[in-house]
Amino acid sequence: MESPEKSNLIGTPPSELEIDTTLVYSLLEEQHPDLTNLPIHLVDAGWDNAMFRLGDRLSVRLPRRKIAATLIENEQTWLPLIANRLPIPVPTPYRLGKPTQGYPWRWSVLPWLRGVTADRQEPHANQAKLFASFLRSLHQPAPSNAPINTVRGVSLIQRAVFIEERIQRLKTKTNLITPEIENIWNKALSATIDVQATWLHGDLHAGNVLVENGAIAGIIDWGDITSGDLATDLASVWMLFAEQNTRQQILAEYKNVSEATLQRAKGWAIVFGVLLLDTGLIDNPRHAVMGQRTLCRVCEDG
Repeated sequence: MESPEKSNLIGTPPSELEIDTTLVYSLLEEQHPDLTNLPIHLVDAGWDNAMFRLGDRLSVRLPRRKIAATLIENEQTWLPLIANRLPIPVPTPYRLGKPTQGYPWRWSVLPWLRGVTADRQEPHANQAKLFASFLRSLHQPAPSNAPINTVRGVSLIQRAVFIEERIQRLKTKTNLITPEIENIWNKALSATIDVQATWLHGDLHAGNVLVENGAIAGIIDWGDITSGDLATDLASVWMLFAEQNTRQQILAEYKNVSEATLQRAKGWAIVFGVLLLDTGLIDNPRHAVMGQRTLCRVCEDG
């Protein structure tokens, strides 16, 4: 997904630059020539970044829009500071790329993490304890100069107008915006933020979680890293796990989730579900399925 709210477009925004293997090779040749002997091929292009496989063990990640340039800088600066305490692998930058005459933004060479995205292979229920441990390890106080993200970790009231426009549009396209979903959303809007701000991943949907043989193998795309309301990340429980019992186990293992935080987490799950479904129906069927699953699971839990 990579933050559709950062664009006025309804579907996937176009790349502002032509980013291909030729560009990647020229950047490596100029800045990391020892890596130019490795094969390069495009893996994926999301809302904000293009990803290339570099040999067997590395990848190259480049912003495809100016608005994403700051996000990759945040990832480069802050992820290495918290990575060692996390119980699941994350792609801490291996090499840093600088802007050049042919490409105006910073970019990264990252380790290649094995696995497929969780929308293609759901984590096994036995991953509940590990995922709860990951969230607890991540959700620690951030320094005062941590990056600010205006669309993650904030009060849901700040998202209401934007999300409700999409909710109204989805009502004309699907039957997924049920009275129960609207009731859960309204409860979330009125729920007080009753926790201190912590580090957040900020975009923990199924496309940013890697799974191998049912085991969670990596958490990728840290561009939205920020300090804020941890309920934003707890929304991932409904985005990743199909079984209600597994979702309940994760929340129990996470420990001390208040009723207000639970309501906000469901509200954030609705935010992600609505964004994925609304944008996915335009031009990304995988996102649409992710959004549908999320909204159905939230509705099931009530």
